Amino acid sequence: MFELLRRYFAEYGYWTVAVVLLLENAGIPVPGETTLLFAAFLAFSEHHLTLLGIILIGVIACTLGDNAGYWIGYHGGRPLLEHQRRIFRISDENLHRGESFFARYGSFTVFFARFVFGMRILAGPMAGVLKMPWKKFVLFNFLGAVLWVSVIASLGYFFGTHWDWLTSQIEIVEVALGAGLLIAVAVWWRQRNRMPARRSARAE
Repeated sequence: MFELLRRYFAEYGYWTVAVVLLLENAGIPVPGETTLLFAAFLAFSEHHLTLLGIILIGVIACTLGDNAGYWIGYHGGRPLLEHQRRIFRISDENLHRGESFFARYGSFTVFFARFVFGMRILAGPMAGVLKMPWKKFVLFNFLGAVLWVSVIASLGYFFGTHWDWLTSQIEIVEVALGAGLLIAVAVWWRQRNRMPARRSARAE
């Protein structure tokens, strides 16, 4: 697969990153994470690409792909999501995990979904199926794309020489980062909700 990706990068450059990430975020299970890591590694080792260029193209592709997935899910509904799951052999576990994430965390799921294996493929279409407000989806989708692409591309660029370790541990790194972000947001949300209560108590 790496030799195939290397040929695509040599011939098409940034278009390889753009197409693969767009397809993955639109709901097609292609190796977006591996492609992003490998592109950043090649930027470090062969200098055909640049880290900044990869991040910019990656963010745009992820954002557009998720929006395509959102509108497909919005107009296709639950039957289309089930059809997609059967065609691409997406497990019931990943589908149910996505539904539970949306039920528990709402809009923040779009942001954190990129850091959970299997959820990047489902987040856009599922948000559309659940009729999440589009403006809210766009905001959280874009912020998540910026953070995820920046982190993964940077890992590939700075740690690409330790490729075997990186590819074996990347899921753990993503889960740890996603958990840390979730905790940070939960603390911020709790503090924000406490402030009106404190003001009310002082006023009384």
